[in-house]
Amino acid sequence: MSPTSRPSLPFERPVFARARRLCLALPEAREVSSWGHPTFRAGRKTFCTFEIIKKRPSIAFRLPPTDVNRTLQREGFFSTPYGRGLWVSLWVDNAVNWNAIADLVERSYRCVAIKRMLKALPVGRAIKRSPSR
Repeated sequence: MSPTSRPSLPFERPVFARARRLCLALPEAREVSSWGHPTFRAGRKTFCTFEIIKKRPSIAFRLPPTDVNRTLQREGFFSTPYGRGLWVSLWVDNAVNWNAIADLVERSYRCVAIKRMLKALPVGRAIKRSPSR
């Protein structure tokens, strides 16, 4: 995607730039602008989105149904407004736990990726993680 086709300003924050790199590092992942914000897809299915909700930046993740309630118990997480119970969002306007975000990005990807994409993930995959922002 060319830089001119990406939504700008609120989605150019450093937290989004770093999360974007995590998403795009996954096999065959791509960024698409939908509904006025960046979405990340594995094939045709979305696994992560960047959003501004109630004037606050957030990242939404598609999770297995068994993980949704547990994740919502954690500080900073909330139920994604459109998620039909399969999406959770995280406020990202304060310091964030990059290990948790990297884990959520990968789990989200695994929810929607097809077998070929999953096989392309390195065995024992460890997403590069570093300190907050």
